[in-house]
Amino acid sequence: MAGTNLTLVTEFLLIAFTQCPEWALPLFLLFLFIYLITLLGNLGMIILIHMDRRLHTPMYFLLRHLSFMDICYSSVTVPQTMAVLLEHGAALSYTRCAAQFFLFTFFGAIDCYLLALMAYDRYVAVCQPLFYVTIMTQKARWGFVAGAYVAGLFSALVRTVSTFTLSFCGNNEIDFIFCDLPPLLKLTCGDSYTQELVIIVFAIFVLPACMVVILVSYLLIIVTIMRIPSAGGRAKTFSTCASHLTAVSLFFGTLIFMYLRGNSGQSSEEDRVVSVFYTTVIPMLNPLIYSLRNKEVKETLKNILRRVELS
Repeated sequence: MAGTNLTLVTEFLLIAFTQCPEWALPLFLLFLFIYLITLLGNLGMIILIHMDRRLHTPMYFLLRHLSFMDICYSSVTVPQTMAVLLEHGAALSYTRCAAQFFLFTFFGAIDCYLLALMAYDRYVAVCQPLFYVTIMTQKARWGFVAGAYVAGLFSALVRTVSTFTLSFCGNNEIDFIFCDLPPLLKLTCGDSYTQELVIIVFAIFVLPACMVVILVSYLLIIVTIMRIPSAGGRAKTFSTCASHLTAVSLFFGTLIFMYLRGNSGQSSEEDRVVSVFYTTVIPMLNPLIYSLRNKEVKETLKNILRRVELS
C-alpha cells in the first residue's frame, strides 16, 4: 500500500530565510530592532495609561490590555524567528510546535476580541453618550476583558486540538517563521476532513463574528456622526475613532488575507511576508498609531517629558 511508505513527523524543521544565508545577520538585526521597539512602545503605552488618571477610562483600560497582548503575541514568534536566522534553521519537537501554536492562537484571538470590544466602546461613547458611564462601568470592563480571555482560551484549545490531531507525514520542513496553520496543513496526510472542517468553522465564526461587531459599531457611529450639523463637530467626533479604525484595518486585513482566502495560488514566500507583517510589524505599529493619532496620549507624554526635564 502507498500509505506504508509514509513516515510520521515527530519534529518540525523551520527553514524560513535559510535559502539566503548572507541575509541572516541583517534580517536578525532588523527583527531584533522591531522587537525592541515593540516592547518599548507597548510597555510605554501601559505605563502612560497607568500614570495619568485622565487615561483611566474604559477605552484606555482596553488599550492597556491590547498592549499587553501585543507584547505576548510578538514574544511567541519573533524570538523564534531570530533563532531560525542565527542557526540557519531550527528544529522544534512536536510538543514545542503545538505549544507555540496554542500560545500564538491564544494571544491572537484575544487581540481580535479586544479590538471588537474597543469598537463597541466607541459605539457607546459616540451613539449613547448619556449612558456611557452606566454601561461601561468598572465591573462591566473587567467582565468584558475576562470574557475575551476565556473566549481566547477556548478558541486556542479548539484550534490546537483540531490541528494537532491531524496526521503529519513525509517532509517535515516548514518554510515559515513559526508553527502556523497554513504550512502545517501542507504537511498533512490521510483523512483530515473532520479536523479541517472544525478549523474552518472556527475561522468562519471567530474572525467574521468580531468583524461583524466592528462593522455594525462603526456603521452606527458613521450614521450618528453624519447627523452632527457642523463639519468641525463631525471631524472631532470621528477623530476619537480614527486610531482604533486604523489598527483594526491593519490587523484584520492581514488575517483575512492569510486565513480566509482559497488555497489556490498560495506561495510560501507570500505567506511568509504576510505572517511577518501581522506577527511582527503590527504589534510594533499599534502603540505608534494610538500615540501619534491620539491627542490625550500625546499630551500625557509631553507632560511626563516636561517633568523629566524639570527634575
